[in-house]
Amino acid sequence: MKLVFVLFDSLNRRSLEPFGSKTIKTPNFNRLAKKCVTFDTHYVGSLPCMPARRDMQTGRLNFLHRSWGPLEPFDNSFPELLHEAGVFSHLVSDHYHYWEDGGLTYHNRYTTYDFIRGQERDPWKALVQPPWERLREMYHKAQFDETPRSLYYHYIINREFMKEEKDFCSVRCFEGGLDFLNLNRKADNWLLQIETFDPHEPFFAPSRFRDDYPTNYKGPIRDWPPYARVTEAPDECDELRANYCAIVALCDAQLGRLLDYFDENEMWHDTALIVSTDHGFLLGEHDWWAKIRMPCYDEVAHIPLFIHHPDFSNQAGTRRQSLSQTIDLMPTILEVFGVEPPSEVEGKSLLSLMAIDNPNRKAGLYGVWASATNITDGRYTYFRYPEDMHEQQINQYTLMPTHITSFFTHDELKTASLAPPFNFTKGLPVLKISGNAKSPMYRKMGMRFFQDTETVLFDTKMDPEQLNPLNNDQVESKLLAQMIDLMQVNDAPLEAFVRLGLEPKN
Repeated sequence: MKLVFVLFDSLNRRSLEPFGSKTIKTPNFNRLAKKCVTFDTHYVGSLPCMPARRDMQTGRLNFLHRSWGPLEPFDNSFPELLHEAGVFSHLVSDHYHYWEDGGLTYHNRYTTYDFIRGQERDPWKALVQPPWERLREMYHKAQFDETPRSLYYHYIINREFMKEEKDFCSVRCFEGGLDFLNLNRKADNWLLQIETFDPHEPFFAPSRFRDDYPTNYKGPIRDWPPYARVTEAPDECDELRANYCAIVALCDAQLGRLLDYFDENEMWHDTALIVSTDHGFLLGEHDWWAKIRMPCYDEVAHIPLFIHHPDFSNQAGTRRQSLSQTIDLMPTILEVFGVEPPSEVEGKSLLSLMAIDNPNRKAGLYGVWASATNITDGRYTYFRYPEDMHEQQINQYTLMPTHITSFFTHDELKTASLAPPFNFTKGLPVLKISGNAKSPMYRKMGMRFFQDTETVLFDTKMDPEQLNPLNNDQVESKLLAQMIDLMQVNDAPLEAFVRLGLEPKN
């Protein structure tokens, strides 16, 4: 068997025509939907970028136990399991988080990999004396910084080396995927993962895509929204949204190159294809930009998923309503190759749903470490927060103490103690490290980071925009019982219950 797994980053399902977009033309996602089974009720698990990838790799939620981090020594990784079963795996990615301190264990699980440089803050080009006078005039002051290693510094420099469409990272990423197919499509027993950072911010796309979305904005480059409330002027907001539209259109074009290759080489009869994303993105909805600072609204949590399998080609163009999650991708990939998932896996293979739309799960947990614990049954979404975000107890459980771009600090490590094994750590004890104010994650992705922290229930069938909180004790009680059950299944630590005012069942 052969499988191509395409993963985008920050792809809002509502930006795609198969899910109702009227703003962005995505003809190739339309082509994809006609060849695949489309999953209409697919949700995230752990957020954001690397926590989501750990879910995909392991088939388990991780946000209840730690924040952003690498694969752990006890984790089950699908490319590693495929390797043990004799399946070759290749990763082509421009997702630079894989090569930072907090993601460095993922790419080495693949048989081979190809890293495309230059996305966002990737420290790619060594320009010791950038032309700051010119660059200062080019960029909006809200996304300009001359300080080395700062948020915007490397992007400003990297963009200087992207002059033609062929220079853009996502274009080069898909080119790398096509190179693999040219070399190996006639072989058997392989997985190719094409993973691009786009349409993640900054929203920089070639002019032929950007020109299709004109605005009245006349200022300097504005293509990087903050992780913050919307405070920008209307024309600036329009510009940010237009740049997102353009980069989604770029992603659609790259997907089209792959679909063309499938068509031209008759790969649909012997090669499976999975296309998804890690999470969505807010573009001003709920008065917010971006993700994770605010509640996990459906613009972020409800994501696209398309699956083609040659054995179910008669189901092409159909849709499924059964609830699925990111953690289901790992056992699905394993089943494509006839590999049994380990006992620790909580995800469920979706291949059975390709034949018939049977219920897959009653409910799914999702969230960001130290924020709300969220649950959905496919219709209702429930966000449960601690009464006091700043007084709650929260810990990191890990044997790999690294954050996004750094080691755990000395102050954090001084709080470390040895905790007993969880049901997924293969008998290994783990470090228990306090998520206190001295942790970088306390400010970047922790208690000081979140806003709008009020427990709330929505009916997404009657209120798909999640604008009108619902008061329904019966539904809330049902979801709370399911939340407790799922937290126990995932062996959540006791403080995960205490912070939410919940009690685990005996």
